[in-house]
Amino acid sequence: MMYIHLQIIGLLLMALALVHAIFPKYFNWEKELKSLSLINRQMMTIHTFFIALTIFLMGLLCFKATNELIETHLGKTICLGFSVFWGVRLVIQFFGYSPSLWKGKKFETIVHVVFSILWAYLSIIFALVGVITNKDN
Repeated sequence: MMYIHLQIIGLLLMALALVHAIFPKYFNWEKELKSLSLINRQMMTIHTFFIALTIFLMGLLCFKATNELIETHLGKTICLGFSVFWGVRLVIQFFGYSPSLWKGKKFETIVHVVFSILWAYLSIIFALVGVITNKDN
């Protein structure tokens, strides 16, 4: 069962990473970031790229090395780390962003709820994989 979940997570994470490509246009960074210094503008775009790359590689690992993540001590340790990563992201969803960004706005509320569920799903599945004991280990 965990195999299927990690395969799904792999695909979801790779898709999420690719969605980052539309951020500059969707969030109108050309205009919105104009008032920032050059270093801050470039940090936004470069950090967004590396976040997307990290998420893509995390997804690729889940998709291509599913058995290793489930069956080895190293894989389980990686999954526990991923669980912490996505668990912190879930907390940030509620305490890092102002509710005024989504409350009373239909589309933004849907996005907030969908991503809250996604972060919880990732956290729980990675935690479960990380603590499942294998008879061989």
